Amino acid sequence: MHRSYQSILPTHNKLLQKRWDDTYYNEHRRKVRTAHSMVDTRAPPTYMHLHLKLKKLQLEEERLATIERDNRILLEKMSYVMRTQGRVDNRNNYEYKSLNREKRQRELLRVTKENQSILNRITSRMPEYNVTKWNNDWEENQKFMDNIAHFPKEWWVTQRQQSNARKRTGGKSRDKTTVSKRGSSSQSKSSQEKTKSPEPKVQKKEDVQEEEGTKKEIEQEEE
Repeated sequence: MHRSYQSILPTHNKLLQKRWDDTYYNEHRRKVRTAHSMVDTRAPPTYMHLHLKLKKLQLEEERLATIERDNRILLEKMSYVMRTQGRVDNRNNYEYKSLNREKRQRELLRVTKENQSILNRITSRMPEYNVTKWNNDWEENQKFMDNIAHFPKEWWVTQRQQSNARKRTGGKSRDKTTVSKRGSSSQSKSSQEKTKSPEPKVQKKEDVQEEEGTKKEIEQEEE
């Protein structure tokens, strides 16, 4: 085996060189296996006193023991009361007595007297402003405004009332005008047939103009 070994470095004895190389290699592998990291990446150590809090458990046990003892004492008392008539009745004839009642009553009387005096002063006080004078001034100002105004006071209300009255009376007058116009037109036609003069043509034109004028007036009143 050692004769076929090809060493990297020049050597006179291949056997010794192979043994030396194997020794160096095994030493290197051992150092690699036993090498320690320069940075500690291990998890931090766990301390039992941080996870298991014995003092807290002890306090909780003491609290539960106290509650259990109180419940047991209360149960014994309740059972004793149920078995017997009890040692104490529920009547309490104590009358509440306040040591500060007279002072509070005097303070209440003082406050009520002050409130009553304030109320009397307010009710007996005469007003600083005269309402009748304000009304007279307002009426006088209204007169001045009416004198300098271009249109009369509340002219739109009167105009609206007049238009409503015209609409109400417009239907009746319209019927009367149509009847009178029809009668006049029939009379003019009969006179035209009798006379057969060129004047009826002029009268017809005038009648048409009058009818158009009345129609326009009616439309304006309706608007």
